[in-house]
Amino acid sequence: MSTLEDIELEFVPLGETGLQTSELQFGTWRFGKETEAGNVEIGEERAHELLDAYEEAGGRFIDTADVYGGGKSEEWIGEWLADRDRERYTVASKIFWQIREGDPNSRGTNRKNIRHRIDALLDRLDTDYVDVLYIHRWDDDTPTREMMKTLNRLVEDGKVHYLGASTMRPNAWKVAKANEIAREEGWEPFTVSQPRYNLVDREIEGDYLEMSRSYGMAVCPWSPLGQGFLTGKYTREEGLTGESRAAESSRFEEAYLTEENFDLHDELDAVAEEVDATPAQTALAWLMHRDGVTAPIVGARTVEQLEENLAAASIDLSEEQVQRLTEAKAGPYAGL
Repeated sequence: MSTLEDIELEFVPLGETGLQTSELQFGTWRFGKETEAGNVEIGEERAHELLDAYEEAGGRFIDTADVYGGGKSEEWIGEWLADRDRERYTVASKIFWQIREGDPNSRGTNRKNIRHRIDALLDRLDTDYVDVLYIHRWDDDTPTREMMKTLNRLVEDGKVHYLGASTMRPNAWKVAKANEIAREEGWEPFTVSQPRYNLVDREIEGDYLEMSRSYGMAVCPWSPLGQGFLTGKYTREEGLTGESRAAESSRFEEAYLTEENFDLHDELDAVAEEVDATPAQTALAWLMHRDGVTAPIVGARTVEQLEENLAAASIDLSEEQVQRLTEAKAGPYAGL
């Protein structure tokens, strides 16, 4: 397997923003995250080790959110960046989820919440701006025009460079409406999208993905390994095990541990053997070969896992292999 010394991530255009992004972005959703048992998945020391490893491989795009680890993710990223040239790194964060119990105004994209949240996250990151600010989910309680006007002001104030929409499917039409309002008013539109997308979760094909292409939006998928299903750790025979982080999740079992998905995994294993790669690397390579996809977001618990994931950037799949993987599971609109 490739080591960090062997990996040199390339830069690719971040949609039509004019920015260049690392071909694999680094997601920090596990930083400071507490399990149900009260354990922290990734503490500060390991978080910095992972950021070091990503940097060593040439990575420069760091993705976080103000709720990751209750704000610890942003704090630790800010501490790590303090010893570096901030301008060499692209940082994205997200806002939406309620942060104060009993206060409904601390949730969503109303003006009061947005303005409070951006100042708080910039303070944690110890920076004057974020390169991309995502709305983490769609807020049906706030009028779209109000939201876009408020977000545009953040761009005008220099606190945000570009706007993104995360996990919006099946709300492609809402993002399109928001962009039309923004263009009509001369405001900043959404230029980056962050949907869930991988070999088994194909729901964005045909609507959200097409919408993103039409608007020239960068597409930076999260969960590129289907919550770990595409790594090969699960089998038909064993299913969920006690050691699995999904072991107590019936929802995971129903969504991923299906005959259809295991049939796809058989094809994934076959292609992985052909290109001398792991199933995880091959699944990531497939995503990187998909038309319209800009840069998947990868995460890891250990430096070794991160090395494995980042090495996917060097895997070259043939058109025939990409097609086989694509056809191994029907998309959401097969037969139409």
